[in-house]
Amino acid sequence: MPDHAVAAAVIYAKDVARVGAFYAKVAGLTLSPPEPGYASLASPALQLFIVAMNPDIAARVQIAQPPVPREDTALKFIFPVASLAQARRLAAESGGALKPVAAEWEFNGHRHCDGHDPEGNVFQLRERAD
Repeated sequence: MPDHAVAAAVIYAKDVARVGAFYAKVAGLTLSPPEPGYASLASPALQLFIVAMNPDIAARVQIAQPPVPREDTALKFIFPVASLAQARRLAAESGGALKPVAAEWEFNGHRHCDGHDPEGNVFQLRERAD
């Protein structure tokens, strides 16, 4: 874990271990050893914490299989990746999904694509455009 000030974010999850492993694999973040109730991931610029939902809230959250993207949120995290194609494969192997190639777009020198994690939390990945 970085010992200097970096940006940080929190995602609340029903299955902390699964969601933590997903972001480690798909977004290339380093996953610290597990702790009860949360997972810590990091890159040189970001700390991401996956925190267990309050049990009362978790009981009301239904996770479909496959997960339904929960797009009714005001925030979306964007992670840089070397390859959207590789990330698409890793996301599918890890219980989430990236939208198809036809849904990618270019903006600000990057190709972007939205996806969702195993619990339906929406995120975006971007790779440098050639």
